[in-house]
This record gives sequence, structure tokens and C-alpha cells, in this order.
Amino acid sequence: MWLMLQHVKPEDFVISTNEVHSVRQFVVAAFKKVDIDVVWEGEGVSEVGKNKATGEVLVKVNPKYYRPTEVEFLQGDCSKAKEKLGWKPKYDFDTLVGEMVESDINLMKSRPMA
Repeated sequence: MWLMLQHVKPEDFVISTNEVHSVRQFVVAAFKKVDIDVVWEGEGVSEVGKNKATGEVLVKVNPKYYRPTEVEFLQGDCSKAKEKLGWKPKYDFDTLVGEMVESDINLMKSRPMA
């Protein structure tokens, strides 16, 4: 943001990694951070992600969270920010997932058990 504010004229910039990842890839990476391998079974709304070691269902598809105007493919293009601002991503997918999982673990540790 600081680089954008320092730019000579106001412009819109996309800040992204230029990478594309699916929700499935995110789920697999997140569970991998806590040493759980996920295997997938079923299709569509019947698809589930299970703990490979125990068979426990960890993830279910829920149509309630479908977005009716979902775009099939999203990819940020940060080339303008790189070119005009000299900006580059500091995080890659794996690092971002790791920080998100770590944050959730810390949040759960800070909450009293019900």
C-alpha cells in the first residue's frame, strides 16, 4: 500500500501471487500442516475428504456455500504492480497456508473448552 501511495498518479493495482489454487489444494495443504493426509471420495455434493489414517470425515461439500455467480477461474495479475512499483510477492501459497493454520491453532488454544 505504501508503494501505491508513493506512486506519482493514482492508479489501481492488483496485488497477487499470479498463482492459481483450488479449494481442494488449500484443504490438502492445510491438513498437511498438522500431519494429516486427506483422501477424497465421492463426487459433487457427495464428495468428502477423509483422514487417510483413520477414515474420519474431515471435509464435506455444502451447497449452502456455493456462490450462484461463481467465476470458474480466478487469477490475479500483479504484473502492473511489479512493473510500475517494483513490488513483488513476499508469500507463496505454502507459507500463506502455514500462517493461516498457525493462526487458527493459536486461536483455538486461547479459547476455553466448552
